[in-house]
Amino acid sequence: MDKRGLVIVDSSVIFSLAIVNKLNILELLFDEIRIPLAVWEEITKVKSNEIFKSINLFFSDKMVEISSFNELTFVMDYGESESVILYKELDANFLLIDDKKARIIAENFGLKCIGTLGILLLAKKEGIITQLKPIFEKLLKNKRYYSIILLNQILLSQGESHISKTFEK
Repeated sequence: MDKRGLVIVDSSVIFSLAIVNKLNILELLFDEIRIPLAVWEEITKVKSNEIFKSINLFFSDKMVEISSFNELTFVMDYGESESVILYKELDANFLLIDDKKARIIAENFGLKCIGTLGILLLAKKEGIITQLKPIFEKLLKNKRYYSIILLNQILLSQGESHISKTFEK
């Protein structure tokens, strides 16, 4: 399996992967993982959270401060804007981000973006995980908001059974 270079990770992807205990996927798919200070502040804000320890342990040595002025805070949140800037400063290969508006802005700047679902799908194609459905169900149960229609399209494309539209969250 070839790794995919340097990746910058935004907080939404971090929380989703931590909830399903799949942060290790990042190390298997990428050579280097970095987060900006603003994302570090977001992901370590609530220390009583049950996933805090895994997040803290995984990302404590991956934080980098941006050196540029952050002129993007007027169009996206602080963590997302610093992620875009850090991607440019480090000449990263990918930005992992879920927020639709921020992703559109980042892609308009020429950044290559992947969301949580894309990372999970890539991990399945690489043989890192064997089934997506239990992971998708756990995301939904933990109030990670993804379209059930999109989840089912991904599941069906991978030969897995669909999630019921009446799935209990």
